[in-house]
Amino acid sequence: MATNAAAAYNDSKILTASPAELTLMLYEGAIKFGNLAIMAIEKSQLDKANINIIKAERIITELRTTLNFNYPVAKDFELVYDYIYYRLVEANIQKDIEILEEALQYIREMRDTWKEVMSLTKVAK
Repeated sequence: MATNAAAAYNDSKILTASPAELTLMLYEGAIKFGNLAIMAIEKSQLDKANINIIKAERIITELRTTLNFNYPVAKDFELVYDYIYYRLVEANIQKDIEILEEALQYIREMRDTWKEVMSLTKVAK
């Protein structure tokens, strides 16, 4: 029963989130899956690491495909997302925690910047 309640809450949270909040959730998800992949690699659970890195890759792909190129900064974001995706693929092929940590560092920086933008736009309103 508790699992159903938690799932319903998460579904509701996603359905009622603003586009900015959804973007933040994507960053958080990519970080979560990257961390799960690191733990899996440390435990030699390579299949589990693969699954979680692929989830992070899909999130980065989603972030990249939803860029609005009406804004010049979108090209810069695209380059960063391309690099993060490339590093995630490399980390997955090599099951390399150091490469995965590098990708996660970029994702964390982008998430933190996104949070800052969100807070500044709330103040501006």
